[in-house]
Amino acid sequence: MASVIHLSKTLLFIFLFSISVLLNAQRGNREGGGTPAMGPGKITGRITDSITRQPLEYASVSLVRKQNDKVIDGTTTDENGFFKIVNLQEGSYKLLVYFIGYKTATKTDIIITEIDHDVNVGEIKLTSLQVKLKEIEVSTEKALIENKIDKLVYNAENDITSQGGVATDILKKVPMVGVDADGNVELQGNPNVRFLINGKPSSVFGNNIADVLQTILAGQIQSIEVITSPGAKYDAEGTGGIINIILKKTEIKGINGNVSLTGGTRLQNGSFNLAARKGKIGINMFISGNAQLSASTLNSMKRTTFDTATGNSSILYQNGSSDFTRTGYQGGMSFDWSPTESNNFIGGFTYNNRTNTNKGTTNRQSVLQDGSGTILSDVINEVIADNISNNNSYDWNLNYKRKFKKEGQELDLQYNSSVSENYSFYLQKQKYITPDSVFSGSQGKNPGSDMQTNISLNYTHPVSEKLVFEGGLKIVLLNINSDSKIFLLDPATGDYSLSDAQSNSVDYSRNVYAGYLSSTFKLKFIDVKLGVRNEYTETNVSFSNGGKANIEPYNTVVPACIVSRSFKKNQTFKLSYSYRIQRPDYRDLNPFVNASDPKNVSTGNSNLKPETTDIVELGYSRFFEKGINLNVNVFYRGRRDDIQGYTRFYPSYQIGDSTYYNVAVSTRENIGAEDNFGMNIFLSASIKRKFTLRSNISLFQRYIYNNIDPGSNISGFNYRANLNLSYQVTSTFIIEVFGNFNSPRLNVQGMQPAFSTYNFALRKQFFNKKMSIAFMATNPFDKYVNQKSETKGVNFETTTLRQLPYRSFGLNLTWKFGKLEFSRRKRDNEDVNLTEPPMQEKDKEGGRGN
Repeated sequence: MASVIHLSKTLLFIFLFSISVLLNAQRGNREGGGTPAMGPGKITGRITDSITRQPLEYASVSLVRKQNDKVIDGTTTDENGFFKIVNLQEGSYKLLVYFIGYKTATKTDIIITEIDHDVNVGEIKLTSLQVKLKEIEVSTEKALIENKIDKLVYNAENDITSQGGVATDILKKVPMVGVDADGNVELQGNPNVRFLINGKPSSVFGNNIADVLQTILAGQIQSIEVITSPGAKYDAEGTGGIINIILKKTEIKGINGNVSLTGGTRLQNGSFNLAARKGKIGINMFISGNAQLSASTLNSMKRTTFDTATGNSSILYQNGSSDFTRTGYQGGMSFDWSPTESNNFIGGFTYNNRTNTNKGTTNRQSVLQDGSGTILSDVINEVIADNISNNNSYDWNLNYKRKFKKEGQELDLQYNSSVSENYSFYLQKQKYITPDSVFSGSQGKNPGSDMQTNISLNYTHPVSEKLVFEGGLKIVLLNINSDSKIFLLDPATGDYSLSDAQSNSVDYSRNVYAGYLSSTFKLKFIDVKLGVRNEYTETNVSFSNGGKANIEPYNTVVPACIVSRSFKKNQTFKLSYSYRIQRPDYRDLNPFVNASDPKNVSTGNSNLKPETTDIVELGYSRFFEKGINLNVNVFYRGRRDDIQGYTRFYPSYQIGDSTYYNVAVSTRENIGAEDNFGMNIFLSASIKRKFTLRSNISLFQRYIYNNIDPGSNISGFNYRANLNLSYQVTSTFIIEVFGNFNSPRLNVQGMQPAFSTYNFALRKQFFNKKMSIAFMATNPFDKYVNQKSETKGVNFETTTLRQLPYRSFGLNLTWKFGKLEFSRRKRDNEDVNLTEPPMQEKDKEGGRGN
């Protein structure tokens, strides 16, 4: 409790100190003559995309005094594209508007007088750096990275080296995100990430997240949003933060779509997208399928154990291989209907199917020796194991949004639900090599279901231009049923019989009732967003072999704060604080023992408590006129009741009516506390509009305080870095190279392995960029990614080596089709002083497309 109070005081001090620094910085600018004295003048306006007319959030607006072209003030746009610059003296000014991936726009002849001191410049439309208007074709391209006030956006559509792959391939390149060789994702070093699809939760993520991400095609993804310090509006679940995967859709009138096919040595996939929009309604549909071809992973392990009671030690050697395949397909459709300007309905349905198969054989040698080194026994045997899992999930949603007459005032009602049907099966046999005979075996069948429903109501009320309130209520209903049947082999008869002692069923339900209130306001020269969320959690769990878990309801108060200040020269500072919670799920709590590998079993822990995390971040971003973008993020993450995997060794271990010998048992524990200090640096630069460089570097210092094994506290430094180089040979031909390295990382009992990957890609476009062919290569000079890891406990040491097949080559073909419709209409209050890039061609009617 004392540490929590101390941390709260520290955070309050940081918050107040940062506000003081920002205010003093502004005061220094004014005293130094950088900004004129305050006056009554005010300039307002809105920044939008010239084609889609959608607002551009976080565009930079610089105010220049016309007489000397000196920048004297600036700001950024809000989520609706609006901006405001206040306290201006009388005089003549002009505006410069910047946004990454768009051409700079200039608004001149802005005059503030004593009588006319409130100037509204209207809508300023920015044009993409790559805009081509033809008779029926429009294409725009955003910057790859957009750093907004509360999130970072990675526009996956512009990433050519990943287009033939899956979601995991894109996530490797996203700043602050780490992906290991198995596809497990971390955000700023924390694996407890909350995943959303189009801003909504899905039961499909209740399964193995790494597997799910391998079935979402990169070609289906429009962008990925990374939210490391979520505001009060977001669910508190996920101590690592939130990753929101936005799937492709279109808001442009007409019928259009694309077909993408990828053939490769390791991955094969295909997708079809179709979008249609007419009048007030739009429909998007997609279907896709993918397959990871059979590949063999090599495994070896050496485990040395000590029996303090007898003084004996044993060494277990394992060498083997396993063949893994994955297949899946997805499909869905969504609609967007606006019967009036004030009312909007959005709905959709998605189906996802996934099947994994893993078959392997392992040669095992067990050597037992006494304290003097004399060998007491030496047993060699073979283990054959087959694992199959299948998942079918269904997601549907319906949203209603009501806009009121007052700008920014709206009501948002959301309903979404998902059902996941799961089935897994394993079969394992152990047999002696000489003579060739089976002496043990088991099989398990595990059907289950997962249903989740979310209902939320959100309301936004702008009190004034400087003050906006938001509030809402949400209910999350989760129910999981799982039935595990274990059958043991009778070697004499070859029959399998049900083991009631080892079988288990679980009925798990968790209801979360939440409400939040937040406000956005200006405090002199800084933007502030404050909020608090309250979540009340009820959990009920019962196990057929473990009875009912006693989990008392608990309440969680979740504060959040973001302070942002924009300076001249397109610079922005951001300070944020958030509090997060990670509730143990049913797999963590389930006491069922999985003995599919009799020497390495796993089980849950029904006594787990929720993990909580305090997150403090300080961010700086700057966009240079010459195409250089810099983002620096410094953070602290303090985890309490830290949940991690923990392994213990037992000379003998009882599971139901069976006894297993020399067994490592892995479970989940609240190991204690963990402090993480880190920095993320992202840099992108364009050189002569031909050569583009992007680099992402993450540095972490990790401290783990082990309450299970006092005196075993550890600390360590780890890092990861990637580099992306692209060269635009011609307007239709591009070459790209990507490399990634992750250093070794310490955990509570050992070390996770280092690994590196590298990719090459080139893409050629044809037929006015409607068709493209891309060639991709991953680790072409290395067949395997070698992963060596170590685990140490009180009486054991384990070293493992996994050789994961990673080399692959692929060829992708993409075809875009469709006819877009544009109507010619008069522009309201068009200002000839607003510079707009010239269009290459006119439409049939001789006017410019809108």
